[in-house]
Amino acid sequence: MTERRVRVGTEELRVDELAAKGGGQASVYTLTDRPGTVVKLYREPQGPDQERRLERMLGLTPLGGRPTNSSQPPELAWPTGVVRGLDGAFLGYAMQRFGEPDHIPLIGLFTRAQRLRWFPPRTDWKFLLGVCWNLAFMTARMHHEGLVIGDFSSNNIVVDGNGFVTLLDCDSIAFTDPGSGEHFPALMQTADYSAPERQAGGPATEHTDNFALAVLIYQLLTVGNHPFGGVPHGSSSDSTIKDNIAASCSYVVQPDKVVTPRGMIEPAILPPALLTLARQAFGPGVRSPAERPSAEDWLRALDLERGRTHTCPERPRHSYGFHLQACPWCTRAAQSGQDPFNPPPAPAPMPPPVPADPAAEPEDKSLITPGILIFWAILAAMVIAVIVAAANG
Repeated sequence: MTERRVRVGTEELRVDELAAKGGGQASVYTLTDRPGTVVKLYREPQGPDQERRLERMLGLTPLGGRPTNSSQPPELAWPTGVVRGLDGAFLGYAMQRFGEPDHIPLIGLFTRAQRLRWFPPRTDWKFLLGVCWNLAFMTARMHHEGLVIGDFSSNNIVVDGNGFVTLLDCDSIAFTDPGSGEHFPALMQTADYSAPERQAGGPATEHTDNFALAVLIYQLLTVGNHPFGGVPHGSSSDSTIKDNIAASCSYVVQPDKVVTPRGMIEPAILPPALLTLARQAFGPGVRSPAERPSAEDWLRALDLERGRTHTCPERPRHSYGFHLQACPWCTRAAQSGQDPFNPPPAPAPMPPPVPADPAAEPEDKSLITPGILIFWAILAAMVIAVIVAAANG
């Protein structure tokens, strides 16, 4: 196979043959010569608008100027260079690498198996609460600087072992170039996180980001449950989350109108202030974008809840909101056998085989037994009788 080479700025670099990540629009590859950098290469040739967008992005330093902990990664996987072929053709862009095992897609926090695999032993509800805070903080900072995420989903966010989040695919965000005043809209979206007006073809705005943020926070705090999951009464069994969003039908707001899967976490697991924001976002906020809680609203409420969680005395990985009198995860484990934060109990060991009692075994281990001898004697007598009868006949 011919080695693939690209240019990032003036530097010629080798591209690994296998993609580290693939999507509908592009694939991400690591660079053989620069392991800490990846390149996102578009599958189809892009027009001049996308090339110009990336060139403008290189002149910006979003979310900069804020002191951060030395262990905290950047909140944005911002482009670091335009990628071209050796012939000068525009192919994509380069960015810092955020990959496993140091950075895991946010969706990995939605299932017990992935949480236990990538985040032990910090797989409790308080950790998820902290991830929500970081997510709301990043969103609030982006909106303050006039940036709109647009394609905001669990697949475009990665999280590290400390709960810090980083937004990927920054080439799809909406922004206005401060130099030229040119506006670059967000064109991509993910159905399960798209507000109704976005589904209908409207532009990405801070309000559409606020809708997706509310969905993500709810999913994190209910260990993966989507607030628009389930099947509304009277609808077909193939009703999708996208359909439920468009119909403004959420079990969080209208539990009597939706049949939810067994084992779904009850909305009351959220502390009252957070549940109020969720019901505002998934109730009146679905149809009225301005009524959705902002990232700042979530940030203030989450900040309050982080300081007053309980830890279960029986199971240290069980933490929960101050409003609950007993550990909900222990109750859930006792009633259904499902514990979202602890590994399943190890199966009981198989008993060792019991050796046979030598005294119970027959002493004669030959193949010829008394029963077989009797059988052959009877058979021989019958044959002789037939022969005698034939001779007398």
